[in-house]
Amino acid sequence: MYALSRPALVLLLLMAICLGLYPLIGDSYYIRLLTKIMVLGIFAMSLDLLIGFTGLISLGHAAFFGVASYAVAWYIVKAGVTSLLLILPTAVGVSAACALVIGWLSIRTAGIYFIMITLAFAQMLHAFFKDQKYWGGTDGFNFYDKPKLAFGDTVVLDLSNRLTLYYFTFVLLLSAFIFLVVLLRSPFGRAIQGVKVNEGRMRAMGYNIRHLKLMSFIIAGSLAGVAGFLEATRTAYVNPELMSWHMSGNVMIMVILGGMGTLYGPLLGALALTLLGDNISSMWDHWLLIMGLFVIAVVMFLPEGIAGLIEKAADRFKRKPPPKEETEP
Repeated sequence: MYALSRPALVLLLLMAICLGLYPLIGDSYYIRLLTKIMVLGIFAMSLDLLIGFTGLISLGHAAFFGVASYAVAWYIVKAGVTSLLLILPTAVGVSAACALVIGWLSIRTAGIYFIMITLAFAQMLHAFFKDQKYWGGTDGFNFYDKPKLAFGDTVVLDLSNRLTLYYFTFVLLLSAFIFLVVLLRSPFGRAIQGVKVNEGRMRAMGYNIRHLKLMSFIIAGSLAGVAGFLEATRTAYVNPELMSWHMSGNVMIMVILGGMGTLYGPLLGALALTLLGDNISSMWDHWLLIMGLFVIAVVMFLPEGIAGLIEKAADRFKRKPPPKEETEP
């Protein structure tokens, strides 16, 4: 059964307190940067459900992120609608529907074939939005209005406000994390973890493996849709690169860097990769070279990612030294 260790719980509690209090003392630049990190954190956690817990290595996860972003842009640019109650469920629903179709076909393959077919579907969607003028072509869409929750003339929640968007993203991040913890501790969550460990044994026990994989794929795609909604709202801009293989590769690096199968590891991966890129990109034009070396070093020397390093450090800290042997005079 999935369980968080005590060091992980302490770390997550500290992170939640820091994220909750930071806008009270932080400047606007880092508030925007933390909003971006939280959006990528939700995106990375959704992929961790597939890779780390179900054993499905998808290289097309950005497809669900991208179509949700385009759903937001369509409502605001084409339909002139800014209702949060309409846009958010539609964005998540479109992602879930795409995940249902892509997942239903993809789970009939395994291994390298599964990786390639998910990549192919994402690239097909990328090419579709890139070639259609209706969807803005290569340039995509810019928009100025943002989703809001309003009843008549009374605006309850306006996501064009920087602090409102920050705390809205924070609440969705917490909700997504708690939802995934509860899901992984449920019978369904235990079953998908069993599929990853030994698919043949689970099949012999009577489980419908395809059904379990498909449900996991749809849930992960829906959560990626939540992240896509937030990303489009945050940047007020969408383009086909949101569903490209670069985006899928970046989120996979976050999961590997932070630690697969930990849930909180991908959050750390999103934090580390975004902060590192933000700091070194202003120092050197070839900053991607340093990023690549950093990722290679983590993969070689920290196979369990940053989360694994934290767990080992906590174990070493609490381990008691062996008692000294008494020597006779």
